[in-house]
Amino acid sequence: MLLASAVVVWEWLNEHGRWRPYSPAVSHHIEAVARAGPRAGGSVVLGQADSRLAPYIIDLQSMHQFRQDTGTIRPVRRSYYDPSSAPGKGVVWEWENDSGSWTPYDMDVGITIQRAYEKQHPWVDLSAIGFCYVIDFATMGQINRQTQRKRRVRRRLDMVYPLVSGTLPKSQSWPASPGAAAAPPVPACACPQCLLVMSVKATVSAAGPGTATLQPRKAPPAPPTAPKAPVPVPGAKAPDGTAVVRGSLKPLAAQGGRRQAASTPALSSASSAASPPGAGSSKVSRPSLGTLNRSHLQRLAIAQSRVLIASGVPTVPVKNLTGSSPVNPALAGITGILMSAAGLPVCLTRPPKLVLHPPPVSKSEIQSIPGISHTCRKTTKKQAKKGKTPEEVLKKYLQKVRHPPDEDCTICMERLSAPSGYKGPQPAVKPDLVGKLVKCGHVFHLHCLVAMYNNGNKDGSLQCPTCKTIYGVKTGTQPPGKMEYHIIPHALPGHSDCKTIRIIYNIPPGVQGPEHPNPGKSFTARGFPRHCYLPDSEKGRKVLKLLLVAWDRRLIFAIGTSSTTGESDTVIWNEIHHKTEFGSNLTGHGYPDINYLDNVLAELAAQGITEESLVQEKD
Repeated sequence: MLLASAVVVWEWLNEHGRWRPYSPAVSHHIEAVARAGPRAGGSVVLGQADSRLAPYIIDLQSMHQFRQDTGTIRPVRRSYYDPSSAPGKGVVWEWENDSGSWTPYDMDVGITIQRAYEKQHPWVDLSAIGFCYVIDFATMGQINRQTQRKRRVRRRLDMVYPLVSGTLPKSQSWPASPGAAAAPPVPACACPQCLLVMSVKATVSAAGPGTATLQPRKAPPAPPTAPKAPVPVPGAKAPDGTAVVRGSLKPLAAQGGRRQAASTPALSSASSAASPPGAGSSKVSRPSLGTLNRSHLQRLAIAQSRVLIASGVPTVPVKNLTGSSPVNPALAGITGILMSAAGLPVCLTRPPKLVLHPPPVSKSEIQSIPGISHTCRKTTKKQAKKGKTPEEVLKKYLQKVRHPPDEDCTICMERLSAPSGYKGPQPAVKPDLVGKLVKCGHVFHLHCLVAMYNNGNKDGSLQCPTCKTIYGVKTGTQPPGKMEYHIIPHALPGHSDCKTIRIIYNIPPGVQGPEHPNPGKSFTARGFPRHCYLPDSEKGRKVLKLLLVAWDRRLIFAIGTSSTTGESDTVIWNEIHHKTEFGSNLTGHGYPDINYLDNVLAELAAQGITEESLVQEKD
């Protein structure tokens, strides 16, 4: 039986064949443009909904996403889910990656987790949907069934995805078919991305009909867990364009709350070159543009760039027939695709260059940092103090609660008035005892807190699972290594008024200790020595002093699985972000970044490292 309504989730296909959902806000934005039909022009500028997605444009006719500065593309689709499932309630399930950031699960995984959570199951095994993970709701952790690696998970509330009712909406075909009623004019958007798209579309139109059609390309292979081909909806008419919505809304019992998705047709317009908000470079096939005039495109690029330059948009140098002129990177990428598609000699774009390291610096130019003694710091393995049981450690952070409040323990999700629901190894604490943390006042079963402490680093500290308040001195499991720091006579982009602090981390490979994921097994240390940079300003020196405390507490690195390469048992960053690009910011790990120093101070504070820590270190 078909449902009368469904929530719409827009998704993009990553390089691993997984459909990744856009956020609710971005999906609302895409859906609004899709419903506007031809009036919206058929292109969605994602930066209007999320500034982090500024380079990306979706072409709704071809159902592809285009990254303006690289010319890479990825398919997108519109999927439908039951309004009572997680996306219909605004529930997002996320896991913590190796860099400390929270990553949302694929939509079908999140729906499966939420269903088990609502049924008050103590855990859910995801192997039924193709993943070797178990989600433990008592500890809010994800456990790899093969490696036993544990990660934190969380459940948060976001806005609800857009809701559609009645028959399935069909995708629009732009431009509108002949004879269709003319849509009322809509004021054009004046943002740089929209200017670029409209300029290229105008050029393609001026080149004449039939000259800007990309040849059909094979559909990408379906992901391993892709749903079966849906059944056509009775009574639904196919649209005129290539982006066709097929299938029916299947019952939840068959698809776990999943609804059918829009098909992924071949790319059919020049405006549909696209790439995903993730890493990867799935290149677009070059179109045949026939009589498209090169000088026309070049004049367009130069004229458009002058407008953007006047508005302060960054540019890159571009060669034309008469010399070099600055052109906006996004327009250069689009125009370069059109030029090469026409079979013309292309020397149009010079992509921004990655600048990881500063110019060579002699030893005589390197200076020590005022107010910081030495220029090198080494660490060794620091073992936790022995002789105290977990119960004795936690006792100094807790107050007993004789009359528990009428609420859930956020660790085991059982009522505080009932015994703890923790089912793992039983600590030497009665399951019905309740305690309140003295600083933040949050209340838990003592049984649950002791179990949580035993699953951690056992360093004598405790972190509230609700508000992250730290009790005691938090330490990590960073392997032994060396940290060097000094001043070099070069300025960072955005900090031209000062020199630069260079930090060099060096950690050799070794064997994991008892505090690591796989004791006794060797670990690798890729990419060392790692060079990082701070401005030699007052705030930059403050950050360095706090990073030294983090280094001494073994909190900057850890051993785990790399989110970049997928390699396990290797040294990874641990929740404190560093800038590893000296003269560029192409990967997001460079300058200029006006918020970086404030952000890293907040990350350090989340680890319990503040200015008070500097006083404690002196004592």
